[in-house]
Amino acid sequence: MIDRRFFATAALVLALPVMLSACADVPNNPTQRAEYDAVNDPLEPMNRTIFDVNDFLDTYLIRPAAISYRYIVPEFVRNRIAGILSNMKEPVIFANNLLQGEFGRAGTTVERFGINSTLGLAGMWDVAEAWDMNQQTGDFGQTLYSWGINAGPYLVLPLFGPSNFRDAIGLGADSAASPWSHIARIDSNVTATREQIAEFTATGLTRRTENLDAYDSLKKSSIDFYAQLRSVYRQYRDKELGNASTAGMPKFDDYK
Repeated sequence: MIDRRFFATAALVLALPVMLSACADVPNNPTQRAEYDAVNDPLEPMNRTIFDVNDFLDTYLIRPAAISYRYIVPEFVRNRIAGILSNMKEPVIFANNLLQGEFGRAGTTVERFGINSTLGLAGMWDVAEAWDMNQQTGDFGQTLYSWGINAGPYLVLPLFGPSNFRDAIGLGADSAASPWSHIARIDSNVTATREQIAEFTATGLTRRTENLDAYDSLKKSSIDFYAQLRSVYRQYRDKELGNASTAGMPKFDDYK
């Protein structure tokens, strides 16, 4: 049986063999050391290796799949699929809203989920947004932030991409908390496994398709794509934690 937590924990496990060697590459030059500390990326050698693998997979597998998906599947259908996937995230958002003490946002999330699951036909249409009930932010990394937990060093996860130690833990917690595979397991473990794989694949493909143009533009304009993506991710995450607008920026949602 493949558990949802496999996808999150595997990313960390795959990084362990090179983590200690990466820590040993701290520069001795004071100027270089100051810059090294400022970017909070002590695992940069390891991160760059994982980044290169991710970029290779994206170039030859994920991006072509996303282009094919956008070409073959009509936009109307893609939007309905994206809506369903977004609606499936609401229970985890609700749980994190409660853990953060954001009861107003939790109430909005419950209302959204009820309205979109019924009138919106499982979330295919975001009826609640038309009624000024926008989707709230809420993940366990954000919850840990609200509890005063430091982000820790920058971390590139296999397949998942940019993250940090706090958000990597949050990714695993949110994956375990999502109710859909547990509901599917009532039928059988095989059904649960199929649900996990289908949701993981559909979410990843949808996110990559949404980011095709923005990601390509960012990559083409970057002298050091690794450093540029690290900066953009941090800007996006900082705005997300502050509940500010992230419109126009590439989405960095984990593939839960």
